[in-house]
Amino acid sequence: MNSPTTLTTPATPATPTPPRSARRRGLPLPSTRTLLACGQWAVTLLLCAFLIVPIVMSIVAGLTVNYFQGIASGLTLRWLAHVWTQYHASVFLSLEVAAATLVVTLIAGVPAGYVLARSRTRLSRVVEELLVLPIALPGLASALALLVVYGGFTPFRTSVAFIVAGHVVFTLPFMVRAVAAVCAASDLPTLEEGAASLGATFAQRFFTIVLPNAWPGIVAGALAVLTLSIGEFNLTWMLHTPDTKTLPVGLADTYASLRIEIGSAYTILFFIMTMPLLVAMQRLGVDASGMRHARDTRKARRAGPDHTHQGNPQ
Repeated sequence: MNSPTTLTTPATPATPTPPRSARRRGLPLPSTRTLLACGQWAVTLLLCAFLIVPIVMSIVAGLTVNYFQGIASGLTLRWLAHVWTQYHASVFLSLEVAAATLVVTLIAGVPAGYVLARSRTRLSRVVEELLVLPIALPGLASALALLVVYGGFTPFRTSVAFIVAGHVVFTLPFMVRAVAAVCAASDLPTLEEGAASLGATFAQRFFTIVLPNAWPGIVAGALAVLTLSIGEFNLTWMLHTPDTKTLPVGLADTYASLRIEIGSAYTILFFIMTMPLLVAMQRLGVDASGMRHARDTRKARRAGPDHTHQGNPQ
């Protein structure tokens, strides 16, 4: 009797298990540069949120019926209308003070910046440092000094001109430094010598050569002066009277009223006045010191010979 035949399937060779080190190579770890970039983005986003979220919450508070109930209570422009009705005089006064401050700083700061840029003496450096001194001092200290010296002149003390004088003391260094930085970066001595050799007077050289070349610094200083003047509180709070209450002082009064919706609505009004100036500074590519234009001018000078050489190959 024949025994049943048993069919045997050939055994499949077992696939060798890759070592643990090989499996690790299949999942590449991010490089150190990638980790640093992610960390930088995380810190930047957290910092932006830290700065922007309070502003957004303040704007929302000024547009809601009840801050504690949030947007669920409904949106309204009642608080903005209330602030405008009660404090519109402060808004116009702030604009007047800022405009007057700008005029004075232009008349005094542009020539001063030009002279400091042309002068190389030690005295000019001392004067430049003295001009920057009001920035280093607290605004309250500068206001107290003005009160000690000029407080006895009652008509001047109770007028808007007293606040303008304080703002000029605080903002003049920004105009002078901006104009001086641009004038120092420009080749004004050579241009002026060439114009003088053609018979141009000093006034002609100043208005046709100096001012056009210093224009970026003048724009930078003007925007900085307007922004700082509108937003200055410490110095203005010490110098103001009930009849000369500017926008920041009114903002402090609204927050003292213990009604957060009114204070937030006032903050919205403040943003409406200052944000266009800040956006203009960014769009025009200027800063308060004028150093950005100075750097661009130096880069253009370095690149000039290279571009000329490339454009005229011999």
